[in-house]
Amino acid sequence: MGLVALSAADTKDGTLAITLPPDDPACREALVRVGEALGDLSRAVSLRAGRASAATVRLPEPTVPARGVGFETIDGLPEINDAIEDLLGSVTSEILTAQPDGPRPSAVLAEALSAVRDRIAAGVSMRTLYQHSTRFDEPTKEYVRAVTSYGAQVRTLAEFFDRMIIVDRRAALIPANAARTSAVLITHPAVVHFLADIFERAWDRAESYPFLPVRAADAAPEVIPAIRGSIQKLLIEGRSDKEIARRLGLSLRSLQAHVARLKEEHGAEHRLQLGYLMGLQGKAAATREHAAITRESAAVARDGVAVARENAAAITPENGPVPS
Repeated sequence: MGLVALSAADTKDGTLAITLPPDDPACREALVRVGEALGDLSRAVSLRAGRASAATVRLPEPTVPARGVGFETIDGLPEINDAIEDLLGSVTSEILTAQPDGPRPSAVLAEALSAVRDRIAAGVSMRTLYQHSTRFDEPTKEYVRAVTSYGAQVRTLAEFFDRMIIVDRRAALIPANAARTSAVLITHPAVVHFLADIFERAWDRAESYPFLPVRAADAAPEVIPAIRGSIQKLLIEGRSDKEIARRLGLSLRSLQAHVARLKEEHGAEHRLQLGYLMGLQGKAAATREHAAITRESAAVARDGVAVARENAAAITPENGPVPS
């Protein structure tokens, strides 16, 4: 086949305009084949590029944020204690702490007293959340009576989030694993603000810790119903005794005593049956509550209809609408 003569020129929009010789079938046939070949090549290149792109795309591996970007992981109990000391040593205005897991060792509490007194004297505000079970622990009650006399505030809840320390609303320290052998120091402002808000909401729901001498028998009516309610909820969820005890800050023996009392109250022969019976009772209570709300809503609707009828009756043809 002979060469095909073409003339070409650039257009204003940057494309290439090709002028074919008039009435040249060979030229046109050749260009059709070239166009088909270029189309095949274009599709092959696009497909190859797509496969290569898909093959090279990788999700980033989870990494611990580096120091200086708002998060720092701290491994080891000695290192965590050092971080706590550094954090508390830099406080200027406020310390918020959540201490779950029930009573703390008396030696730890005694060691903390002088530091608390010094910080309160320096004008630092201190608020601490414990669990209800601490109200039955004598060393913890002595500690609370002492720190509240200095000016600290202490409240208790049946169950709440994990251990947490927030200093001046600029830094927070939380556990990084279940064993609490790792921690995360958080300085990212948005995250610290979020954690402080969680603390405030829990604080609003918590009950003031009695800092006057209170016998366990006197404290029981105030906190036992809440503890029992949490135990029931966790039993219905199928939690183990060990997990429930840890979450509520109870000893395993104390938890089992509560469970035994609940089995007696519900007539259950074993733990599985207890969870089932309490679940049925909860559903029945929810049904009764729904029925009560429905009745109340219906009553409100009837009252609304009656008021509307009275207003309509007050509009007479002679007087027109009654001025409001």
